[in-house]
Amino acid sequence: MKLGVFLSDYRSGADVLDRLTADKLGIIFVGNGVYCATIKENGKTSSVLEKKAAYYVLSEDLESRGFSAANVDGRVKVVTYGDVVDLIFNDYEKTIWI
Repeated sequence: MKLGVFLSDYRSGADVLDRLTADKLGIIFVGNGVYCATIKENGKTSSVLEKKAAYYVLSEDLESRGFSAANVDGRVKVVTYGDVVDLIFNDYEKTIWI
């Protein structure tokens, strides 16, 4: 199964991600989830970025929180709403929101 996961919170969701299995996993950071793609705590990136997955962050949510693409971890691709629609319809069979 190809699974797309919308992650909208910075502090929770990693435990749920650990329990998910998929042939192809995509994690899309939205809302406060964008902090997983940008913030380093004690010099370390978010543990969410250690999963075997494709990572995306919604540019509009980045900008509304004062970040730009330059602040994003190199493993994460910055995408627009249109790109997210394409991911949902073309790349992932199922989506969940956590």
